[in-house]
Order: sequence, then C-alpha cells, then structure tokens
Amino acid sequence: MDDFLEEFFPAVYRQKKHAHENNYCKYDNQGLAAFTSSLYIAGLVASLIASPITRKYGRRASIIGGGISFLIGSALNASAVNLAMLILGRVMLGIGIGFGNQAIPLYLSEMAPTHLRGGMNMMFQVATTFGIFTANMVNYGTQKIKPWGWRLSLGLAAIPALLMTIGGIFLPETPNSLIERGSNERGRKLLEKIRGTSEVDAEFQDMVEASELANSIKDPFRNILKRRYRPELVMAIVMPTSQILTGINSILFYAPVLFQSMGFGGDASLYSSALTGGVLACSTFISIATVDKLGRRVLLISGGIQMITCQIIVAIILGVKFGDNQELSKSYSILVVVVVCLFVVAFGWSWGPLGWTVPSEIFPLEIRSAGQSITVAVNLLFTFIIAQAFLALLCAFKFGIFLFFAGWISLMTIFVFLFLPETKGIPIEEMAFMWKKHWFWKLILPENTL
Repeated sequence: MDDFLEEFFPAVYRQKKHAHENNYCKYDNQGLAAFTSSLYIAGLVASLIASPITRKYGRRASIIGGGISFLIGSALNASAVNLAMLILGRVMLGIGIGFGNQAIPLYLSEMAPTHLRGGMNMMFQVATTFGIFTANMVNYGTQKIKPWGWRLSLGLAAIPALLMTIGGIFLPETPNSLIERGSNERGRKLLEKIRGTSEVDAEFQDMVEASELANSIKDPFRNILKRRYRPELVMAIVMPTSQILTGINSILFYAPVLFQSMGFGGDASLYSSALTGGVLACSTFISIATVDKLGRRVLLISGGIQMITCQIIVAIILGVKFGDNQELSKSYSILVVVVVCLFVVAFGWSWGPLGWTVPSEIFPLEIRSAGQSITVAVNLLFTFIIAQAFLALLCAFKFGIFLFFAGWISLMTIFVFLFLPETKGIPIEEMAFMWKKHWFWKLILPENTL
C-alpha cells in the first residue's frame, strides 16, 4: 500500500514511482526485505526456545504463549509510529509463529487416530493457506481506506490471535504429553475420551513406554545427533528445506510484486495474489482426501513433476516475451497466471502439507519435541534466506529464477524417490521399524536400535 510505503519505506515508494527502467528490480530494497524477514528470524529463535517449554509444560502452554505473542505483535504493528516499532511488532509475531508451528503439528499428530493422522495433520496446512487467503482479502479491502487502511489491516491480526489464545485455554492437553510429564491416569482417561472407547490398552502401553524412554533422555537435541536417529534428522532438515526451495514462498510473498512487475496494474496484482491464495487453500483438500489412501510418496513425486513443468513454462514465456522495458501482452499474462496457479495447485497437494506432515509423524517421542523444533527452525531459516535474497535474485537472474527453483525441485523429487519410505498407516510409536526395512537406511543404522 502506497501510504504504508510512504511512511516507512520512502525509498521504495520513490523507486516504485520511477521504475520503468528495470522490471525485475523495482522492489530490490534491503530495508523492505529486512522488515519481511525479521518475522522469520524471530520465529526461528522462538521455535528452539519452544522445544523445552512444549516438553516441560505441555503442548497447550506453547499454543497459548504463541497466541499472546501474536496479540502483542498485532497491537504494536497497528499503532506503529516508526520503523523500529514496526519491526518489534513483526518480531513478536515471529515469536508467535515459532511457538505455534512447534506445538500445533505435534498436538495434531498426537491427538489423531493413526488412520486419520495424515488428513488431520494437513488441516494445519489448510488453516495456514486459508489464513494467507484471508490476509490477501483483508489487504484488498483495506487498501481503499486512505491513509490508515494499513493500520486496520495489521491490527486485524488480533482476531486470530485472540481465537488462538482463548481456544488454547479450552483445549485438553495431549495424552502423550500428560504421560510424558507423569500424569498417567489423566492421560489414560483423556485417551479413552478422544478415541471414544475404553479399549486403548495397546496405544496407552506404547505411550507409556515411549515416555519412559523420553524421560530417560536429558538432552533431546544432543540425542537426535546420534547415529540411530540419522534418518529422522535428515528428514527434519531436508523436508522443510525442500518445501521452501520449491519457490512457493517467493511466489506467494511477492505475487503482487511479481504480477505488478509483469505489468498487471496495482489492483490486478492484488486480485491475482488473492487468486493464487484461494487456489492454494482449495488444492490442499485434494491431499487430505488422498494422503491416507495413496500415501505420502505418490503425492510428493507427482507434485514435484508438475511443479518442475510449470516453472520451466513460466521461465520460457518470461525469457522470450518479457525483457527490460516491455510488458507482457494480455494473453501471455493470463497464461503466466494460469501456469502459476497450476504450480500452486501442485504444491498445495504435495510439498505444502507433506513438508509438515512427514516430519511431524516420524519422530519417536524421546526426540519428538527437538525434531519438530529443528523442522520449524530449518523451515524459517530457509524462508528467511529466500525472502532476504529473492528480490536481489529476481533482479540478477531475471526469468532464470524460475529455472533455479525448478532445479531444486528436480533434486528433491529424486531424493524422495530414493530415500523416503512410505509412512501411511504406520503408528507413530512404530516408525523405527520402517527405517530398518529401507534399502538405504538399514545400511546406516547401527545393528541394535530397537
């Protein structure tokens, strides 16, 4: 929004007004990138702090803590009078993200019955994409309100923050967490309640054994480095890294910027980013329907192939038809938006939700909290790197940026094909046996890891 840029980023505002010279470099400003990215660095640090809190005080404590940080952040942002205040607000929001992303996927994985775990876990991604879409709609609605529309837009973040805080107070703790903290009786009662039956002996026993092992381990972060957890550690790093290196964040973040650079007008670029947001939210439902039937691998590999194809098509159109000063013709612009939407659909039913689902379901309890923290931290680290570098990369690589991401997607699709075993239908507490049967991991794992 121009009012927002004028107040906090006058240099970008001036650049935007005069930027007819180079389409790809309009928004290349480190201050603006730092504002965007402060969120991720704060989230990264917070997710590591959240790990011991989630473990010691329960998943619920982290969810409520995250909600409170969100409230503070949205208040600071809505009332910001200078850049420092704005960035401090972003940092508080980042802390909320760190806590939320650390605790919520764990909460979902632990509460869900095994045969529905994939679908339940993906509701996290659905909610995320629905949030992105809603935010796009809010921005679209508030941009017409001069000069304080941006304050309303940033302040409305308090609504989901309130929901999260109050909702967190009424949620039950997970049975796994209660047992891990010594309340076996309460854990058992809750397990019977959420499974709707008193025949939960086997699952309860699994949890008790897992929590005894978990409590014997004082330092889960040091422990996860051991050789017996090598496959889990590799996945905790590779899955979130790959999820970001699909280029999805840059396409969603900068969709308005991207489409504006391609010569769609200001309003049109918000339309098109609302469109991509809506497409992403809807496509996640495809994977909810199929993940526990077709399995994780099929979705990841087919989604990867579709994304590579789309990136290459966009790169070719932009390379041939879109130079320094020309704008895309109407038909080509529409084609680019269609192909970007196809890319987003493929992401929405593959790497989007599964980048969170797979890591959250493979960790044994004794390293679960640490493993989930590593997943979130790596995700935010790469989001930070790409957010910080994307505008400069776009400026340097031009249309090649799409080929850059296509190259990464090719690598990760091959990685999944070779190294990720299928996890559908395997109870969380029995994942260890799955690695033992895998052609590669069984060579890596020490003999006696049972």
